[in-house]
Amino acid sequence: MVAAAHAADVATGHMVVLKDVLVSFDGFKALDIKAFSVDCNELRVVIGPNGAGKTTLCDVISGKTRVTSGKVHFDGVDTTHLPDVEIARLGVGRKFQTPTVFDSLTVYENMELALPGRRNVWRNLIGSETTAQREQIFALLNRVNLLPDLNTPAKYLSHGQRQWLEISMLIVADPKLLLVDEPAAGLTDRETDLTAELLLELKAQHTLIVIEHDMDFVRRIGKRITVLNEGKVLADGTMDEVQKDPAVIEAYLGR
Repeated sequence: MVAAAHAADVATGHMVVLKDVLVSFDGFKALDIKAFSVDCNELRVVIGPNGAGKTTLCDVISGKTRVTSGKVHFDGVDTTHLPDVEIARLGVGRKFQTPTVFDSLTVYENMELALPGRRNVWRNLIGSETTAQREQIFALLNRVNLLPDLNTPAKYLSHGQRQWLEISMLIVADPKLLLVDEPAAGLTDRETDLTAELLLELKAQHTLIVIEHDMDFVRRIGKRITVLNEGKVLADGTMDEVQKDPAVIEAYLGR
């Protein structure tokens, strides 16, 4: 019955499905999720106290961490035992909390390197972006106010600009799913506004899972919120619903 139910979940158009997933490190249960799914073109926000399992959840979806037991499906494909490189090829992109851009390269060169297939060294040496790809890069950089910094080495960008560059690099790689870790961390109010607008626009063409601590930011972008605590799903629903949940108040929001 469990296998049949899981197959039905995958067939319903969910982009991500976790079923009976357990991640254990030396007896410590870092993740213990009975059921978790995200629809295609949904923006799901995941919140929870430190150590709740948020990063481990993203690690499992991206293949960085192997499950102890249970099943993980992405876009209808069983990815439970696939290597992270293969999962990335299927369309899973990830942005970590600390921007990981190439400091010695210019903004444009970072974007070039992020184009589909360009992470391969030989293809990067001989490859040349198409007119359409150049136009896409210019459009993305214009959207995040980085066009004036086209030829600026990334090491000279502010923290907020580096966040936008990495998100833009993620978009130009054209993943189906974007895993975005704390995009509002360390941003000014104006930078936070722009980041929220950008993420809301992205769900028209992508599925997003966003980990965030800034509750004002969560309210702006989150239609559906999943709350994790001690590796388990504590609550799931709208912001109003999870804010009124006594268990959530005790474990997280009330602290």
